[in-house]
Amino acid sequence: MNKPKLFIYLFLLLVIIAMHASAQQVDSLLKTLDGSAKFNTVEATFKSPHVVLSHSSETQKKHDLDLRIRHHFGDIGGKFGGAHTLYGLDVATDLFIGLDYGVSDKLTIGLGRSKHDELYDLYVKQKIFQQKNDGGMPINLTFLAQVALIARKPFATTEFSNYSDRLSYFIQPIISRKFSSRISGQIIPGLLIRSATGDVNDPENLFTVGFAGRIKLTKRLSFVADYTLVNGLSRPNDLTVKYYNPLGVGLEIETGGHIFSLNFMNSEYILENNFISNTQKSWGKGGVRFGFTISRNFSLFKSKNKNQDTKSTIY
Repeated sequence: MNKPKLFIYLFLLLVIIAMHASAQQVDSLLKTLDGSAKFNTVEATFKSPHVVLSHSSETQKKHDLDLRIRHHFGDIGGKFGGAHTLYGLDVATDLFIGLDYGVSDKLTIGLGRSKHDELYDLYVKQKIFQQKNDGGMPINLTFLAQVALIARKPFATTEFSNYSDRLSYFIQPIISRKFSSRISGQIIPGLLIRSATGDVNDPENLFTVGFAGRIKLTKRLSFVADYTLVNGLSRPNDLTVKYYNPLGVGLEIETGGHIFSLNFMNSEYILENNFISNTQKSWGKGGVRFGFTISRNFSLFKSKNKNQDTKSTIY
């Protein structure tokens, strides 16, 4: 079996496993709650399913649909920044619009489209374990599987010699913990699988290790950050093109049903299938850019939950 087909079958298998696990777990927590245990699980380790660049361990609530718009501008400084581009605001390096839907409280399916490479992505995100207050489970574990398709026309006749060259896959376990009511952190190893690269010395498969954190500043304002280690880990540092590890910091603001994030990052691109492999800007050389995320959550079905103690709250 050739490698692209193997990856497709692997992705489909992960989807089936996630949906089967979700079917076993739907509403099981609420059915077993009693007066002494209803607050046993640790909620809202992160406020959003995304941090700055990376996914968080959070999933959408059942039947909730999240409309997410993300925008990355150009370099603030350096050769391509400065006043003549209004410090990058004249330039859009990437723009993303996507939908995340909660099949259950622990299973999310997302679909989106990014401007760069006209990249379409489909992902499945399954929460496996949830942190407990009683110490029975000290961490959250969520599994992410994502496939992306480059839809643009080839720049050269040989660029996409096989259709599978347009596809890439990303697999990631997300391990997180809420250390206190204000501080959360996570470790996010991952594997990016590509069918083709622009440099023969650049591996098709990139192993990554990421770190992310959230510090709650006020009831509605949090500081968030994430960093992904790629270069020097599974990728040599002497490639023809110089690549950098993605680093993003931001402020996350909750305004009712909206979450609005103001971010700064060195990555030009938004999706893991792009920013992990293609970040060519440096924080130390003016390659930092401003970006923002607007998230609007919709409940597609009227909630039947009349228990005030288990309704969603602001953390």
